[in-house]
Formats: sequence, structure tokens, C-alpha cells
Amino acid sequence: MNTLKKIQLIAEVKTRSPFGFRSDKSWDELFEIANTVGDIISIHTDPRWAGSFDLIKKAKSLTKKPILAKGIHATDKEVQQAIDAGADYVLVVGRIPNIHQDKCLIEPTTLSELKKIPENLKVVWNSRDLSDGGIKKETFEEARKIFGGWMCQASNIKTVTDIKSGADAVLVGTHLSEFVASQKKEN
Repeated sequence: MNTLKKIQLIAEVKTRSPFGFRSDKSWDELFEIANTVGDIISIHTDPRWAGSFDLIKKAKSLTKKPILAKGIHATDKEVQQAIDAGADYVLVVGRIPNIHQDKCLIEPTTLSELKKIPENLKVVWNSRDLSDGGIKKETFEEARKIFGGWMCQASNIKTVTDIKSGADAVLVGTHLSEFVASQKKEN
């Protein structure tokens, strides 16, 4: 476990997003950073984020660290496909899958969706609105008041000072290099 505040770091390998982000580093360069600092490595499966299920297989061959398949995974078939590709965990957005719930991180899109998630499941609260790339009006603090179980903070995390109280983990992608630099300053 990452020693920073005893919070797990899910380090994301993200080369681009549908909201305009493009990394100046290659997938391999980002993977090396993620593999060095992350407790879990997040690999995109969605092509809109330059992801694929083959990248899960590639990442699995390069590390012994757990792999999170990051994507919408709108069907249980996609969840199974991620597990079959070697993912240890699968991000599922906007729904609770019927399979592998113990391996899924559930990302509700609203607080009302969050209220329906049993507290034995793991949750990711993304500050980004996936419909347009903007910032959600509903905050991590509001989500934390509703959900008492394991919760990961995601998106818009640039430095360690952006970590919210009550986060069990943080998922850092776009600003991974900047976050790592801020982490070194803290140590």
C-alpha cells in the first residue's frame, strides 16, 4: 500500500480522453510511471480513451501488481471480457453487475444511484461528469456522507493536497506525473 496517508494509489495509464486530453507521454512511458508508484494500475478498455482489452493483457504481462480495467463496462459480458483478459478489478459505471461483484469498483453517476449501492461493494466517486467532461455539482464530501463503505476519489487530482478526507483510495490519471512529484515533496 502506498504510504501516503495510508491511501491506495490507483495509477492510471491514460494517453487521451474524449474530452480533449492528450498525454505528451507514450502508453509505455505512462505504464512505467504507474507501475513504479501505483498500488493498483488502471488500464483503459474503452477506445474513446485509447483503451482496449488487449492492453489489459499487455499490462498483466509487464507487472505483478493488480490491474483495474477502466471503462464503462455497460454489460456483464464486458466485465467478463476484462476478467478473461487478466484484470483483477473492473470499473463499472452507472450500474451494479450481476457477476464478479467482489472484483468490481462501482462508479455511480449521481448521488441517488450511490444510495442504491450496498456498502459491501467498492465505490469510485468520479468528480468528472462523463456526459460532457465537466465537473459534477455533487461532491465527494456529499457522496462520503451517503456511503460508509470503501470509496475511491477519482478525477481532478493534481497533487496530494487534492485528496479528500475520507478517501480510501485515489485514482490519478491525467495528472499522474504532477501527482507523483507532489508526493515526493511530501515524503
